[in-house]
Amino acid sequence: MAVTQRAASASEPHPSAVRNPYSVLPNWAYPAIVVTVLSLFGIYAAWVVLLNTQGRFGPYLSPFYSPEIRVWLIPPALWVAWAPLAFRATCYYYRKAYFRGFLWHPRSCAVREPERGTYRGETRLWAFNNLHRFAFYATVLQVAFLWYDAGAAFWGNGAPHAGLGSVILLVNVICLSGYTFGCHAFRHLAGGSVDCFSCHRARHRLWKGVTVLNVRHDRWAWVSLFTVWLADLYVRGLLFGVIPHGAWN
Repeated sequence: MAVTQRAASASEPHPSAVRNPYSVLPNWAYPAIVVTVLSLFGIYAAWVVLLNTQGRFGPYLSPFYSPEIRVWLIPPALWVAWAPLAFRATCYYYRKAYFRGFLWHPRSCAVREPERGTYRGETRLWAFNNLHRFAFYATVLQVAFLWYDAGAAFWGNGAPHAGLGSVILLVNVICLSGYTFGCHAFRHLAGGSVDCFSCHRARHRLWKGVTVLNVRHDRWAWVSLFTVWLADLYVRGLLFGVIPHGAWN
C-alpha cells in the first residue's frame, strides 16, 4: 500500500527549527541577553572591586562595600564581593541562565544541544554548586548589613535626611531581600524536609511565604542585579562629581 506524505507548507517551520513552547522569542534571544547582561555586569563589578577603594558618599554606602572592612592594602570590596558572587553563581536560577547562555546546555526548552560527552551531573568543576546553602548563610548576613545601611541613608549630618540615594538604597535592599529569601535553599530549609505540614504549622506558613517569592525567583534575580548596579552607579556618580551635589540627593 502506497503512503503519501503531505508536503510541508511554506508557512510551517522546518522540523529542525524547534521553538521554545514557553516563549514567543527566538531560541537565541534568551542566551544572548544573558551573556550580554552578565558579561557587562561582571566587567563593571571587577572594575569596582579590584580598581576602586571608595564606596561611600555621605550617608550612602555602595552595596559592593557593605559592610565596610579596610585591612592594609587589600581593596575593601574584596572582603564583601565573594558572598554575593558565590550565592549568585550557585543559584538554581542563575545556573540555568549561564548554562544556557554561555554553554548552550541547552540554549532553550525543547531544543537539541550540541553533541557532548557523557553527562556527569554537577561534579568535578561544577561541584562548587553544592556550596549554595552556605553561600546563602553569608548572603543573609550581608543583607542584614544592607538593611542597616538603608536605614542610615535616611540620617545625615545629625538630622533626618531623605534623598534620591536613600530611596535607591531602600529599593535595592528590598529587591535583594526578595531574591535572597525566595531562594530554593531557604525554601527547603523552611519546609522542604517536612513530611507532615499539619504537624509543623509554623514551618508550613513560613514555607508558603517563601514560595510566594520563589515562584518569581528569576524576576527577583534580575531586578536585584540591576538595583545593585544602579545603587553603586549612583554613589559612584556622587563621588566622581558626575551627579551634582544637592539637598535632593
